[in-house]
Amino acid sequence: MNNPIVLILFYVVIIGGFWWLLMRPQKKEQKRVQLMLSELAVGDTVLTTSGFYGVVIDITDEDVIVEFGSNKNCRIPMQKSAIMQVEKPENN
Repeated sequence: MNNPIVLILFYVVIIGGFWWLLMRPQKKEQKRVQLMLSELAVGDTVLTTSGFYGVVIDITDEDVIVEFGSNKNCRIPMQKSAIMQVEKPENN
């Protein structure tokens, strides 16, 4: 194990393994979020990153308008990236 090339190769493999283990879950989460936002539709119930639940009433490329509250008078435009969770309405 005195050969410096073997030692450098060993460190490259170890660092590469750690990088792969740390980056793979992050890439999976990014794909999940992108899929969730691409399937977003008017009428879906969403949870924002700030913890508010609301209903989507309009969608543009980068933004959505979400309606909060039971009296339906609080409508806030926000970026799609502020949406953390989407729940589709049940069709009865």
